[in-house]
Amino acid sequence: MTAPPKLKVAIIGAGPAGLGAGIEFAKLPFVDVQIYEQARELREVGAGISIQHNTWRMLDVLGVYDYLEEKDLFRAMDGHAVQHRNGRTNELLLSSGQEGTPARYLHARALRSVLQKALLKGVDQSKLRLSSRLTHITQLPSHRLALQFEDGHTDQVDLLIGADGVVRQFAYPDHKLEYTGMTAYRALADARDILNIPGFPDAVTFWHGPADRLYTCNLNNNVYEIAARVPETKESAPVSWGQDARVDEFSWRYKDFSPMLKSVLDNITEVKKFALFSGPRLEKVVSHASIALVGDASHPLSGAFGAGAGFALEDVYVLSRAVEWAYSRGYSIKDGLGLFDRVRTPHYNAMYEILDGFAASNAAIQKATSFDEAVSVIVAEKWNNDHDWLYHYDVEKVWRKTVEAEDACRNDDAKRESHL
Repeated sequence: MTAPPKLKVAIIGAGPAGLGAGIEFAKLPFVDVQIYEQARELREVGAGISIQHNTWRMLDVLGVYDYLEEKDLFRAMDGHAVQHRNGRTNELLLSSGQEGTPARYLHARALRSVLQKALLKGVDQSKLRLSSRLTHITQLPSHRLALQFEDGHTDQVDLLIGADGVVRQFAYPDHKLEYTGMTAYRALADARDILNIPGFPDAVTFWHGPADRLYTCNLNNNVYEIAARVPETKESAPVSWGQDARVDEFSWRYKDFSPMLKSVLDNITEVKKFALFSGPRLEKVVSHASIALVGDASHPLSGAFGAGAGFALEDVYVLSRAVEWAYSRGYSIKDGLGLFDRVRTPHYNAMYEILDGFAASNAAIQKATSFDEAVSVIVAEKWNNDHDWLYHYDVEKVWRKTVEAEDACRNDDAKRESHL
């Protein structure tokens, strides 16, 4: 007997979401998966990345946890996840602990390339095609999707996974990204120079001011990161991602910060800037009965609470299980995507509710009459524990409950139909 044809799956984009999807779908014996990436080589642009509790859990599930080495990770000696300090006085205002978190899942910071290389080790390299810029998607009468690439390569697939904005644009053509008015400056310094500054804490730290803040953290291997977000006009914003920049383009905004932090800025050796874009929230993360959006493509924000990689890997975990669920029960891809959407869209809606709350708190901040009062309000309003659930969200448990409820509902429907 001839074996049935495999389910053809294409993944567009080879960031954490795309690589994670490649790992998980390769585990399904009925799937033929291919990852397409427009870059000629995989290199992560930026500085540091947070690896939160939920991210570690997903790295365990993917089987790549052990590809990250302790020497490449910074974990605070006292066990805190992040500190918040007054940028003028250096006073510690809040130190978020990690009580109840297993030791292997404690928060860590690393260069972005560390995470990408670990994920890449889990991918079958024969399934990764570089220099493949997707230019056109056509839905066929069969509901399959025909893909055309800039170099002339073509493919036809049953499921298209968008880990890149180009797929989102096809799925939702009216969805537009716009410059947020903020530009991120990501800088690196020699860790020895930073840690030699008298009184400087070797910690994961936000230094707050009324309108601006600095973020500093060790990345190990003698690399220290300094990050800032600066308001800029659309005309002055950088036109490319990761453009070389100068320290004086943003350092002047910290004139009221402490001399210690000014010394930190003076020790920066490299800085790049990134214009930040975002778009309206999506009603669904699926489309056309054969498209699923994962990672940043599914929640077009300029930031994701320092857990964007974790969210992306949760997406691919649920998506791969939803496709497996549909296949094993003889259901359609559309059924599987519906279940995926039922898990992930509410999660992102809850995340947006947090952002709505942040916007509402701005009124209280604006009423503050001094640097120190404004900082106290910011920390109290925006950095309490109200959104810590994001980092401890157990997507495996949520998935089990969802699929059990769906199976029970379908079984009940089948019983009712049999008695008609």
